[in-house]
Amino acid sequence: MTERGSKPIGHVPVLIREVAEVLDPRPGETVVDCTAGLGGHAEMLARAVGTAGAVVLFDLDPGNLASARSRLEGIAGGPKVIAVHASFNEAPRRLPDMGLRADVVLADLGFSSNQIDSAQRGFAFSKDGPLDMRLDPTSPLTAAELVNTLSTRELARILKEFGEEARSRTIAEKIGRERVAQPITTTGRLAEIVRSAVPHDYRTKSSIHPATKTFQALRIAVNDEIGRLGSLLDAVYTAAKKMNTSRRDAHPTREVWLKEGSRVGIIAFHSLEDRPVKKMFGRLGDEGLATVLTKKPAEAADDEVRDNPRSRSAKFRACRIGT
Repeated sequence: MTERGSKPIGHVPVLIREVAEVLDPRPGETVVDCTAGLGGHAEMLARAVGTAGAVVLFDLDPGNLASARSRLEGIAGGPKVIAVHASFNEAPRRLPDMGLRADVVLADLGFSSNQIDSAQRGFAFSKDGPLDMRLDPTSPLTAAELVNTLSTRELARILKEFGEEARSRTIAEKIGRERVAQPITTTGRLAEIVRSAVPHDYRTKSSIHPATKTFQALRIAVNDEIGRLGSLLDAVYTAAKKMNTSRRDAHPTREVWLKEGSRVGIIAFHSLEDRPVKKMFGRLGDEGLATVLTKKPAEAADDEVRDNPRSRSAKFRACRIGT
C-alpha cells in the first residue's frame, strides 16, 4: 500500500496503473476498498466512479481511515463515501446491511508507509520502539504479549508457519531464555536477540536482516492476517456460488454482497498471501463461477520499482465474478 504523487508525501499506492486497467471502475459503480490505507487506490477508484458512484472504505487503522475518507470527500464531483472501522473480512457482512452490492473490490494487503516508518507502531526494527505491531491500536493483543507469554513451542510454530523461518526453534528458545531475565518490550531488543540466536554464516548468507522473518510472523499472528484473508476469499467463493444458483433458479439472493460481473482484485506481498489467492481464483475459474483476469500476477514495472522499492514484491491477481 505505498502512492504516487504528492498527497500525502511518501505514500505511493503500488500497481495503480494495473489496478485501474484490470478492475476497470466505471461511472456509477459501487467500489469497496477493503484496505483503505491513506487513500491512494481509493482516490483513483473514486474519480473513476464519479458523483453517481459510491466508495466504501474499510480499515483497521482509525487514523488512516479518517485520512482516506477526508481525501475522497475533498474530490470535486466525487462519489458517496462510507468509512467503516473494521477488518476487510467484514465487508461481505457489512455491505448487505447497508443495502449495497459491490461492482469492484480491492484488497491491498500491504502496509501504509506511515505505519512501517513509525517506530511507535513497532512493525519494523530500523528504529527502536515498542513491540506493538497492531494494525488496530485499540486491539488488546500486541507482539510483546505474544513474545513474552507464549510457550517456546508455540512461538516456534508461529515463526515457522507465518515467517517460514528455518531457525524457528533456535530463535524461540533464545527468546524464552532472554525473557526470563527481562521482558522483551522493544523492537530493537527483539531484533538483537534474533540476530544473536542464529549462526554467523546464517546471518551473512542472506541480504535481509536475520530478524525479518520473525517480525513478519509476529505481525501476521497479531493481526490474524492469513485467517482474515481466508475469510474474505471464502466469502467471494460463497457469493459466486450463490449467484450461480440464483441465476439457474431465477430467485435473486438478496444477501449476496457482490454483483454479477463484479471484479475482485487482491495485491499480495509474500507467498503466504499470494498462494491462497491464486488457489481460490483458480478454483472459481475451474468451476465456471468466475473468469480469471490475470493469467499471471501483475507485478511492478521497472520504473515503479525504481521510484518505489517497496513495490518490488507486490503481486496483483484479479477475477470477474460470473460467466
